[in-house]
Amino acid sequence: MADNAFMNPQILTDTANKLVAAGKGLLAMDESTPTCNARFAKLNIPQTVESRRAYRELIVTTPGLGECISGAILCDETIRQQKKDGTLFLKVLTDACIISGIKVDAGAKDLAAHPGEKITEGLDGLRERLQEYFQMGARFAKWRAVIAIGEDIPSRSGLEANAHALARYAALCQESGLVPIVEPEVLMDGDHTLEQCRKVTEEVLRNVFIQLNCQRVLLEGMILKPNMVLPGLTCPTSATPDEVANTTVKSLWRTVPAAVPGIAFLSGGQPSELASARLNLMNVRFKGHLPWALSFSFARAIQQPALEIWRGWEINVGAAQAALLHRARCNRAARRGEYTAGMEKR
Repeated sequence: MADNAFMNPQILTDTANKLVAAGKGLLAMDESTPTCNARFAKLNIPQTVESRRAYRELIVTTPGLGECISGAILCDETIRQQKKDGTLFLKVLTDACIISGIKVDAGAKDLAAHPGEKITEGLDGLRERLQEYFQMGARFAKWRAVIAIGEDIPSRSGLEANAHALARYAALCQESGLVPIVEPEVLMDGDHTLEQCRKVTEEVLRNVFIQLNCQRVLLEGMILKPNMVLPGLTCPTSATPDEVANTTVKSLWRTVPAAVPGIAFLSGGQPSELASARLNLMNVRFKGHLPWALSFSFARAIQQPALEIWRGWEINVGAAQAALLHRARCNRAARRGEYTAGMEKR
């Protein structure tokens, strides 16, 4: 078994700092098989093991990716896959100076007696799975909780159940030598306002950090992966980039301890350019006033343009990789407060 976090907290702290260092961020490529297949189906890409392997090879072999990406979140299928020549994806990532991570939750299921609310499962047997992933070469993990906003939800019990599961997962990760990515996502679905999202996001984060402390999680050895504070997708009132940046950072100030080394936002279905612009504005406006790094942990906001170019055809790999690297570079610039709309004119 790996060293316990409290036996050697420096390893966890060093890894967490590397994940948010030097203007880099995380690439989430941990889509479940059903989710990946659904995205393939929209583009008439065969929904097969080989198609998924080929697509992931396209991603991990993108030249220059390690200049922008510090860590890649994989799923169980991907962490065991190889290039066509037999090289494990884990080795490809390591050679590119990218730290490998693993999604370990078993997905969000209906929370009993709580219509409209979900609870993330996967704690049973998690200790053994984490130890296996550590031995394989993973150095961080991810667990996602989903919180919906609606009539009378989220409930107190729904918030506490998900916060408790996140904290138990995080403690088990650190026990096994893995940095936990703690992802409480307030979903964009619905017609809620920016202010409603702010209130729920702050309540979610308060609950999460109460439980993390109860479970004795080393805050210096974890990364928070929250949503940006946004109005719902069907809200009749939109929010300006300034409003999103100001509200999001102020909510984090109120709820996230300074001991946490980094906050890596999820994209949550935001358009690629808008996710980059919002992250950039936060880093411009609050540069020098934040106790933690503001980074990214994007999936579709980095991958989608490449997927739409690739469409399952090997002849398109080079162009798809160029699109992937472009989005990664845009987000690296956003981390530094250097992103501009002009960067989109490639």
